[in-house]
Amino acid sequence: MTEKEALKRRIDAAAGREKADLVLKNCRIVNVFSGTIEAGEIAVKDGVIVSTNAGYEGRETIDAEGRFAAPGFIDAHIHIESSFVSPEQAGRMLVPRGTATIVADPHEIANVCGLDGLRYMLEAAKRTKLNILYAMPSCVPATPFENAGAKLDAEDMEEMLADERIFGLGEFMNVPGVVQADDSVLDKLTLARRMGKIVDGHAPAQSGKILNAYACVGILGDHECRTADEIKERIAKGMFALLREGSACHDLRELLKGVTEANSRRAMFCSDDRQPHTMLTEGHIDNHLRICVEEGFDPVTAIRMATLNAAEAFRLYDRGAIAPGRRADVVLLDDLKEFHAHQVFLGGELVAEEGRYLPEMAFADISTVRGSVNVRNFSAERFKLKLTGNKVRVIGVQKDGIVTSKEIATVKTDDGGDFVFDPAQDVCKIAVVERHHGTGQVGVGLLGGYGIKSGAVAISVAHDSHNIIVAGVSNEEMAFAVKALISMEGGMVVVREGKVLAAMALPIAGLMTTESGEWVAERLHALHEKARNELGVSADVEPIMTLTFMALPVIPALKLTNRGLFDVEKFDFVSLEEE
Repeated sequence: MTEKEALKRRIDAAAGREKADLVLKNCRIVNVFSGTIEAGEIAVKDGVIVSTNAGYEGRETIDAEGRFAAPGFIDAHIHIESSFVSPEQAGRMLVPRGTATIVADPHEIANVCGLDGLRYMLEAAKRTKLNILYAMPSCVPATPFENAGAKLDAEDMEEMLADERIFGLGEFMNVPGVVQADDSVLDKLTLARRMGKIVDGHAPAQSGKILNAYACVGILGDHECRTADEIKERIAKGMFALLREGSACHDLRELLKGVTEANSRRAMFCSDDRQPHTMLTEGHIDNHLRICVEEGFDPVTAIRMATLNAAEAFRLYDRGAIAPGRRADVVLLDDLKEFHAHQVFLGGELVAEEGRYLPEMAFADISTVRGSVNVRNFSAERFKLKLTGNKVRVIGVQKDGIVTSKEIATVKTDDGGDFVFDPAQDVCKIAVVERHHGTGQVGVGLLGGYGIKSGAVAISVAHDSHNIIVAGVSNEEMAFAVKALISMEGGMVVVREGKVLAAMALPIAGLMTTESGEWVAERLHALHEKARNELGVSADVEPIMTLTFMALPVIPALKLTNRGLFDVEKFDFVSLEEE
């Protein structure tokens, strides 16, 4: 069918000369344009809404029984890899919650597999009803202070950036590179501008002149806002504010204090990182909507932030509203308080009902993105420290967040200057093992506030370069955990006294699996239980997610990469020993 023929069919249906494919009767339509709720019917032809008025006949008619009809929800920024499941399984979890579209930044898998990772994600997206719009990862590696599995310069990006499924450059985490007008950064920014593509943002805690320099290149928005004032400043400077509520970061209630009737059109929702357990129990964007209503927001305004705002920001002018000419992405909600999705239609097709994803599951080939764990010249000896004193810098774990503190501690050492674990002191050893190129590099540091009393925890999910990160009470326990992880092709493992207590294999780049979200949730629960109950990890700490961010050298304050201890505020390496 040609585009002209498709338009004619749509016009004929809208004019009543031809039957619609589907009519949803007895709806209360949430109109995000007018801010009202209107009684009406939704007529659909070839996956597109042709009318919201009564009086249309359809080849299929469904009675909404007075339910609220809202546009399909849009997540404005998410990393699928952080759910630990493949794009197909992510769709299976999110669509029944009313999510129609996600704006996904695959920089996790790109940091491991480069463009092969992005190609895999594009292929997998074809096998889910969830509409997945991808970004071209802009910072691979995220910083020059760690070893990633790939490096993407502007010239590497150009061909794939031209793909219509790639909306633009993903979160630009290299704020200093932008502010200092770094040449390679300017190459990427000018490439995006020349191709008419969006550039998404990431500028935690920045304000004033630095934020001006960051925003003036046309960066779309920021999902790293932590306060109401940061929301207001970004909106005032013409940026969009992405209000985050994830599994690790629970920011939404605080951020809503910065959203007003006047500026709400520049606010939208995102989850950034959201694990299966959270998706399966609390939901997704529907959870954002519940929180908004609990905080006193008008539900139509909240739905607008979940739909139209994001659609317009990302130039998705074919969706985000229930109106003629828009994609028939419709969620039938029982109410505007709990936002329970009774039925979900994507492109006019019923794809979920009462929490069940209806299409059959099929998966893309993962052969190009497995076998990603390449560790050489490794042994327990690599974890030994040679301290000359016992006063050291410690990475301080903070409750319910990814920001760490800078701590100073006096620790025990052996005759060779290696750290000796003391159960009475909440400090353990942490290490990052390079796993992409077999360099043999290992960065070793100390972690406070984690609570571990025995054994070790190792993972191959370590933002953003995703080397192996391991925390434990001895070199031997940590080495056993790393070797177990290598044999699994990546994933997560909890060990003690030479035994694996719990494990989850993630063969897709050491980040994801094609197993279900329920499978992942069960194994994560077992990992958490073993880490807390048998290793003694603090009840106030998320045992796995906490570690995933300990190697992220773009979030303050003190982090560890495979090259050593990194002070994010100084943006440079520092000695483990306090001078």
